[in-house]
Amino acid sequence: MMTNNAKPDFSALLTCNADLDLLARLNFLADYEIKSLDQLRPSININVEDNEKKAADWLINLFDTLFAEQNVQLLCGEHEPEYFPAHLGQPARIEFAHGFFASALHEISHWCIAGNKRRQLSDFGYWYAADGRSVTQQNAFERVEIKPQALECLFTLACKRSFQVSQDNLFANFDTSNSTFANDVYQQATQYLAQPQTLPRDAQILLRAILTLCNNQSLTL
Repeated sequence: MMTNNAKPDFSALLTCNADLDLLARLNFLADYEIKSLDQLRPSININVEDNEKKAADWLINLFDTLFAEQNVQLLCGEHEPEYFPAHLGQPARIEFAHGFFASALHEISHWCIAGNKRRQLSDFGYWYAADGRSVTQQNAFERVEIKPQALECLFTLACKRSFQVSQDNLFANFDTSNSTFANDVYQQATQYLAQPQTLPRDAQILLRAILTLCNNQSLTL
C-alpha cells in the first residue's frame, strides 16, 4: 500500500497489453462512430526528435476532426491557458499555453470533465488563484484537479509519453510533500481503467482515437 508521499509509477498504468485491453473495452462501449481518422494517418509520423509544434498540430487536427459537430476549437494560445465559451456565432475555444502538448492535453481534459453546463461558462466556471496559494487554496485546487489530471494521465500515456502530476504551486510557503494528490490522481486513473464506462463520453471518444492511431502506427509523440 502506498504511503501519502510515495510517488506512484504512472508509466505502469498503460502497458502495451493494457493499451489493447482498454481499446477493446472502449470499442465495446462505443455509441459513437469515429470517422475521418484515415485522413490523419499520413500526418502522424512524429519522431521523438521533432518539436512540440508538430505534436501539438497533430493533436489540434485530431481534436477538431473528432469534435467538429460540437462547435469547439482547440487553439494554441500566446498566454496562459483559457477556455472561452461559444459566443455570437463563434465556436468555443480551448486555448492551451505556448504550444505545449501537455498543456493541450490538460485543457482538453478539463473540457471533457466540464459537461454541457460548465462549457457555457468562461474557464468552465472555475476560480483560479495564482502560484503561491495558501494551504486552503491549494487543497481546493487539488480536489478539483484529480479527475482532469487522471484523464490527462491516460491521454498522455496513450500517446506514449511520460506523465507527471502538477500541483502548480512552486512558490508555496508551506510544506507540500505530505500531499496525497499524486496518489489520488493515480487511484482515479486506475479506476477509469478498471471501469472505462465511468469516463466522460468525450474522453472515451478521444482516448479510443489516440489508442487506435498510436497502436496501429507504433507512434511516439
